[in-house]
Amino acid sequence: MHGPRQSPAQAFRPLAEQTLSRAAGAPLSLGNRVELLIDARANFDAWLEAIANARHNILFGNYIFRDDATGREFVSALAERARAGVRVSVLHDWLGCLGQSRARFWQPLREAGGEARTFNPFDPLSPFGWINRDHRKLLTVDGRIGFVSGVCVSAAWLGDPARGREPWRDTGIALQGPAIADLEHAFAETWASLGRPLAPATSPQDGEAPAGDVALRVIATQPSSTGTYRLDQLIAGLARQRLWLTDAYFVGVAPYVSALTNAVRDGVDVRLLVPGASDVPVVAALSRTGYRALLEAGIRIYEWNGPMLHAKSAVADNLWARVGSSNLNVASWLGNCEIDVAIENAAFVEQLAEQYERDLAHATEIVLSRRRARPVSPVPHHSHGSGSHGSASRSAVGAMRMATTLGAALSNRRVLSDTETRPLVGGALLLFAIAAIAALWPRVLAWPLGALAAWIGISFAARWVRMRRRRHRASRSSAQGASGPAAAQPPEHDP
Repeated sequence: MHGPRQSPAQAFRPLAEQTLSRAAGAPLSLGNRVELLIDARANFDAWLEAIANARHNILFGNYIFRDDATGREFVSALAERARAGVRVSVLHDWLGCLGQSRARFWQPLREAGGEARTFNPFDPLSPFGWINRDHRKLLTVDGRIGFVSGVCVSAAWLGDPARGREPWRDTGIALQGPAIADLEHAFAETWASLGRPLAPATSPQDGEAPAGDVALRVIATQPSSTGTYRLDQLIAGLARQRLWLTDAYFVGVAPYVSALTNAVRDGVDVRLLVPGASDVPVVAALSRTGYRALLEAGIRIYEWNGPMLHAKSAVADNLWARVGSSNLNVASWLGNCEIDVAIENAAFVEQLAEQYERDLAHATEIVLSRRRARPVSPVPHHSHGSGSHGSASRSAVGAMRMATTLGAALSNRRVLSDTETRPLVGGALLLFAIAAIAALWPRVLAWPLGALAAWIGISFAARWVRMRRRRHRASRSSAQGASGPAAAQPPEHDP
């Protein structure tokens, strides 16, 4: 006998879940509770409250800890808990904290009994080792609550009201439930790569008990693991109605741009919200060089009107959302340790979608000039609602932008001009200059190239020596292990 006949959608769901799990390298976690935290103040307050209530252990990893009022507030809170007997473990990235904080910044925490480790400090014997970074923003407390976001520990995220600087726009989440164990595991893996592993948890694992009805995946990627990239690519292929992306440092690669383009051709409403003014101008310039291809494909692009948009999030249809530390670029997809949470819950997705529409009310849409635009498949329009979401508010914000014409301000649209190709012109001029120097003064290039080649050669030789020593120690240990029992026995004598 056969069981009840399943609809095609019901039959396909297990396959889709398996595909998502394999693409992300993360199983589906059920029974969680998720809270959306908008901007740094909400995130910082929630983090500090959780730290203050810690009783057993705190695992805290962030790309940037800045030695300012905010950074010192967190170090003080962590040190207070360490003095109370809480095990405090902090991970910070060497490159992220370069010029932001020094070793003495962590002295109060270490004196209180806490531990702070630096991820991938500069090694002169590894010239390109600095490329891989720990870009995660992660906090767990007592195995009962965890946080994932794009927010770094720096007062820059809070803005400066006295000087008229608005807070940075960023997004985070608070988690409770079984997924906390996945966050702890991700932290513990990186921690163990830098020294002695974490001691077994002594706290009751409250996080293992169900705390809500949210299904999600914790995607903790390592360099070259590409879990988030595979998932982003897959979601672009699965979306049927909308795919709304927010990204701080978007530099789309060809396969991902192709996936977005194909989604638009199938009638998906694809939108991309990026910073108008970036803290990394080079990345913003690279991002703008790709605008034309995206716009001609029918992807709608918006630039944030505030000081900095640092959020990394996505909304697909009514069932899927992602929040975390990963940007839509090669560095995050291939080069960094990142952590993101993919949430499969209609209520949370709708909440994040509503926030996206509020963000668009403070953004300017980028459009092609009519003479350069190409016809594209019709894109379904989703209403932004009324009130503050209307065009009048968006136009008022757009009018404040420099280098925007009066007509663009009134319509809240900026025509993409040929000036967006300046990075290409700059790159061409730079290469021409290098070619001229090589032709006229070859030694100017020869000496640096020779020094670089020598540096790389020394690093290869040093790595070879390290590998030989490691292999020698391993073989000696195995030999001692094999001869140990025999040596412990008394020697045999002939009768």
